[in-house]
Amino acid sequence: MIDLLLALWPLFALIVGGYCLRRFDFPGEAFWPGAERINYFVLFPALLFSSLATAPLNNPALPRLALAVLLGLGVAWLGLLIWRRLRGWPAGRFGAFTQGLLRFNTYLGLAAVGSLFGQQGLAVAALMLALMVPTVNVLSVWALSAERGISIRRLALPIVKNPLILACVLGTFYNLCGLPLPGGTDRLLGLLVAASLPLGLLCVGAALKPDQLGSEMRALGFNSALRLLLMPALAWAVAYALQLPAMECTLLVLFFALPTAPTAYVLTRQLGGDSQLMAGIITLQTLLAAVSLPFLLTLLGN
Repeated sequence: MIDLLLALWPLFALIVGGYCLRRFDFPGEAFWPGAERINYFVLFPALLFSSLATAPLNNPALPRLALAVLLGLGVAWLGLLIWRRLRGWPAGRFGAFTQGLLRFNTYLGLAAVGSLFGQQGLAVAALMLALMVPTVNVLSVWALSAERGISIRRLALPIVKNPLILACVLGTFYNLCGLPLPGGTDRLLGLLVAASLPLGLLCVGAALKPDQLGSEMRALGFNSALRLLLMPALAWAVAYALQLPAMECTLLVLFFALPTAPTAYVLTRQLGGDSQLMAGIITLQTLLAAVSLPFLLTLLGN
């Protein structure tokens, strides 16, 4: 337990630090949007590319892990569709709840994986992301657009333009080609990777909006309980049924237990969803994850 807390507390300290820095307007309001963009378009894709370019694609557990990811997301999506029919949610509200349940904070996830499992864990986690990121993006866009009709273009654009997905595709392709990273490229990528996760966690904290927690606390609490408790329980059940190895099982549960992605707020606003509800979900889940993640990982024996 002590080792786990020692691995995780610096991650949440960076999130708190980001919130405090923005609250005291340092280094200035204009800094945070630029920091988010350089991380999203440059630093974080470099991490995914470098992890996938050297990932062990011959790992015998990978087919079962891929099946576990898709099965877990599929069961959760089916549950959301049933619940929407029962409650009669409009697309804007359904889209916020869908992102709160299916999307995940990639920065926090990979930082936790790196602290717990090092480069070996990051390589497997990057392979998971190659499946999870496009899947949850498509489902999120579908949920937010359900009442306006779905077109292939509307569904495909978020995938084609997503730098994380492109980095996953390029990294996997480079790996399959069997090419080494040429002279110094690995060191360049290493420098970019070293900057990515700390900056990403600071941006997560800066994006928190505690003022959005005053309304709809029942809905926020319900969605957070599903994401932080029910989803990891579902992931564990799927991993147990498929007999995943210990590390792969932990990674699956971890990614299903992460709070939702801060970028969900941007997508919700762009597609006319309930952005105030989305901001509240992001904030509450991120705060509660400081307690739920160590608890769940302790139960798994890490």
